[in-house]
Amino acid sequence: MTESFDPGALRQWWPKPSKPRPIVIFGAGSIVGDAHLPAYRKAGFPVAGIYDPDHAKAAALAKEWDIRAFEDEAAAFLVPGAIFDLATPPAAHAAILGRLPIGAAALIQKPMGSDLAAATAILEICRTRKLKAAVNFQLRFAPMMLALKDAIAKGHLGEIVDFDAWLALATPWGLWPFLKGLPRIEIAMHSIHYLDLVRGLLGNPQGVHAKTIGHPNHDVAQTRTAAILDYGDRVRCVLSVNHDHDFGRKFQACEFRISGTSGAAYVKLGVNLDYPRGEPDELWIRPAGGSDWVAVPLEGAWFPDAFANRMANLQRFATGEDEELIGSVEDAWQTMALVEAAYQSSAAPATAIAPLPGQ
Repeated sequence: MTESFDPGALRQWWPKPSKPRPIVIFGAGSIVGDAHLPAYRKAGFPVAGIYDPDHAKAAALAKEWDIRAFEDEAAAFLVPGAIFDLATPPAAHAAILGRLPIGAAALIQKPMGSDLAAATAILEICRTRKLKAAVNFQLRFAPMMLALKDAIAKGHLGEIVDFDAWLALATPWGLWPFLKGLPRIEIAMHSIHYLDLVRGLLGNPQGVHAKTIGHPNHDVAQTRTAAILDYGDRVRCVLSVNHDHDFGRKFQACEFRISGTSGAAYVKLGVNLDYPRGEPDELWIRPAGGSDWVAVPLEGAWFPDAFANRMANLQRFATGEDEELIGSVEDAWQTMALVEAAYQSSAAPATAIAPLPGQ
């Protein structure tokens, strides 16, 4: 039975751990200063320090946030009871994980390796070393997405039958210099969030049709993607992603439309518009039995609050307060398998169109 719709009662936060563990961050890139550190400070999670092979870079960020910059990797590993936060490029994950203490808790920056083979190697390392490891697919933990999932669970949309993702915006790829020269960019580094979110809402698709391409105005491998996820004959799921709509804010968009048999939701992902400054997120719901769209008052944003919620679940799982680790390496591997299938689809020939008879 569907509950009466109260937008203020939708869940937006993950419970905090009763005794937060110290966090050791590997990597001092822009995402750490833009999201990890602001989220952890806001949530009251203690940060023991940062390690980066570029010590000067780590030291500058550590000074800004009044925390420690480890002189070497070995010192970072010695923090007792630490949660290890790997905010590192995908090629660096496996080596760090292979040196973590047996049974340690770790959060791995997405993607889970450069491709499915690398993800499989990371999965085996985590299994062998008994790591309590999750991948930082934190979009599932954004306040708007927690509220959306709660609304679906409470029956306010009915059975989900449509999911549309539409992005037309200008992404500043230059903020991430490590991407230059990589063969896989758009799906592996960006739309992977949306594929993971869809899996969290709808489960695993049967397959995927996809095409991902670059743009003549720059040398990033791919910046535009179109994808259809196959959920059979009851659910339509489509992603249209264009990071090169650089013609002013007026007609840019970053939004999802989720339709059910008796209600619908609209989500605006504000951070991607004028990143990293961003705009406010939005969640609107037309609930089952309702006559109009209702704005859900959001108490936070994807950046940085999803990072705090993501870390809270890992911390609570590490201490036994949560029974389930959302986005575990076992689950994240399946998102990586979907990404791999999308790239394989993109590389495969399209169905040929019949020529005009007589030609």
